[in-house]
Amino acid sequence: MTTRSKTLWAWIAATFFGAGFGKPGPGTWGSVAAALLWLLIVSSAHLSAIQTGVVSGLLASLALLIGIPAATIVERESGREDPGHVVLDEVCGQWIALAAAPADWLHALLALLLFRVFDIIKPWPARQLERLHGGAGIMLDDVAAGFYALLVFLVIHRWW
Repeated sequence: MTTRSKTLWAWIAATFFGAGFGKPGPGTWGSVAAALLWLLIVSSAHLSAIQTGVVSGLLASLALLIGIPAATIVERESGREDPGHVVLDEVCGQWIALAAAPADWLHALLALLLFRVFDIIKPWPARQLERLHGGAGIMLDDVAAGFYALLVFLVIHRWW
């Protein structure tokens, strides 16, 4: 019997410290973990709206930069295309969706719900981005879903 070796840093990152092993719906667990971590960071730091946007953008950028190679490695090592336990893509998209949110649980919940809807329905071009090879395809469809959620969040926040 042979055992596949795992690249530890990639598995820790891609599963967002194990959130991707949550059942049911690992993507939702990843999004919830991202929203909770974001809320902890921005509320404890007492950031302005601009600072919150910058922090959200930096977190999402970091997740994307780490996520593409990590997702590629985990996909290869797990032997499955776009494995469900890879949730750093949801984390990245969730942080994008939160970029304009005030630091409170109600706005974080709205951004979470909007992101999950767009992540599930994957409007154009998210579905097409999902077809890209390896970690890029895994990550970029959720980046698109995050931007859709952010845009709808901004409209709701402005008019409601």
